[in-house]
Amino acid sequence: MNTQQSAPAINAPRRGFLGSAVLAAAAASWGLGKPAFAQAGKASSASTAGAKPDTHTSFASLKQIDAGALNVGYAEVGPATGPAVLLLHGWPYDIHAFVDVAPILAAQGLRVIVPYLRGYGSTRFLSNDTPRNGQQSVLASDAIALMDALRIDSAIVGAFDWGARSANIMAALWPGRTKGLVSVSGYLIGNRDAGRKPLPPEAELQWWYQFYFATERGRDGYEKYRREFNRLIWKLASPKWQFDDATFERSAASFDNPDHVAIAIHNYRWRLGLAEGEPQYDALEARLAKAPDIRVPTITMEGDANGAPHPVPGAYAKKFSGPYEHRLITGGIGHNLPQEAPAAFAQAILDVGQL
Repeated sequence: MNTQQSAPAINAPRRGFLGSAVLAAAAASWGLGKPAFAQAGKASSASTAGAKPDTHTSFASLKQIDAGALNVGYAEVGPATGPAVLLLHGWPYDIHAFVDVAPILAAQGLRVIVPYLRGYGSTRFLSNDTPRNGQQSVLASDAIALMDALRIDSAIVGAFDWGARSANIMAALWPGRTKGLVSVSGYLIGNRDAGRKPLPPEAELQWWYQFYFATERGRDGYEKYRREFNRLIWKLASPKWQFDDATFERSAASFDNPDHVAIAIHNYRWRLGLAEGEPQYDALEARLAKAPDIRVPTITMEGDANGAPHPVPGAYAKKFSGPYEHRLITGGIGHNLPQEAPAAFAQAILDVGQL
């Protein structure tokens, strides 16, 4: 049964700034459309209401494990026997997006796994011969391989940006592995064929960096200025988020990964049809091109000040055919919703299993 609830927006006041809607548009094939900030869900309960951004600055320790083509670096918080939660970051962010979320969930008895994606932090390829592939099905397959390596049969998956696309794919293609889904900006499964269609100029402008990355000048520029580039993306995507230098630098260290530039460039070139993927993933991509419905319990979320291209909630609501709720988080919350509004994101993780 599809339960689309409407309730007052969740207010996540942050450093005295008030929320405002930010214009965003992008390709429909990548879950992108006109700006809209629709119905919200439940207000935060007492279990997370006191949590504030920047309470924590690091994870106590990191672990490494071989999983698929990678040796994955990840943080693990909470009891080893607790129900599993997998949290996936996006570009250009890293595991610190969840540094305040994870302790909230661990305190509720959950086992929280926060991995570096391929091309970030301490995650490395096991072979120099493995293609530095950033296509959508590969990133989702990495997450499944990590669950296999950790002997996690199923987990609640929470994510944003690239991570949300991977989480969507996991829920669509491997629903038995996904107990519930919390997805910032909703349904993000892409279709390269549809993505070749031109958009109106204002929408294309939102994707300026994608076209920059399509050139060798863009690759060289990102290699040389990756910190400056990614700091600019943070500011554009979260215009109300007043992060400090230390907060940015904690995540920026993960961009020093030797495969970071190659993965980022391939991801965006693959989307535009300018780079090929690996043939062994063709069958998965064919399934994803059909925009499969997601039937697992899902909460989608959006910040009221998301400056990055993002879809209209009403455009993707019907893609979630199981128990479903959408939440708008107010208070000037941008694209990096878990780090900017950790209490609201953690509450969604706790609530999704109850839908």
